[in-house]
Amino acid sequence: MLKITPTSLPEVLLIEPAVFEDRRGFFMETYHRKTYAEAGLDRDFVQDNLTRSVRGTLRGLHYQQPHGQAKLVQAAQGEIFDVAVDIRRGSPRFGKWCGVRLSDRNPRQIYIPEGFAHGFCVLSETALVSYKCTDFYAPSAEGGVLWSDTDLGIAWPVEYPILSDKDAGFTRLRDVPPDRLPAYTTAS
Repeated sequence: MLKITPTSLPEVLLIEPAVFEDRRGFFMETYHRKTYAEAGLDRDFVQDNLTRSVRGTLRGLHYQQPHGQAKLVQAAQGEIFDVAVDIRRGSPRFGKWCGVRLSDRNPRQIYIPEGFAHGFCVLSETALVSYKCTDFYAPSAEGGVLWSDTDLGIAWPVEYPILSDKDAGFTRLRDVPPDRLPAYTTAS
């Protein structure tokens, strides 16, 4: 059984799968297509990714346009602060963000639909983050928003993150050309 709770961005969902614990540890299904579909997440995930990062690493804020990717994210080891930003042109929540802590101690997931930029920073010594995507990585569709965009005001719990050159070079959301952003629709 899944517990699904909308975040402050109603399309972004916090998911708490059933966890079965005993003296050996715990067991949980990280994904079961039928169970997720019955809970309202009937998505076709086509690619799984795994990252390992050290404390202070910040990855993001990433998106693809076109070939938008919905993501189902969890921390398999360690702890992260995971962020989603609504970047859909015309959305009533354009530029708003939400953030949740995910860790191996609170085996929760976050579902981030297409039309949102995604990023996370590592709070533990290291972290393994796994995520499923609904479309394949397409280098020509890759986009990003600067993690420290003051217009967004994301309260990252790290002051001087470790960034890739690519992530450090992203622009503010207001400077992304409109045709490089997904459009908001009432079906979004």
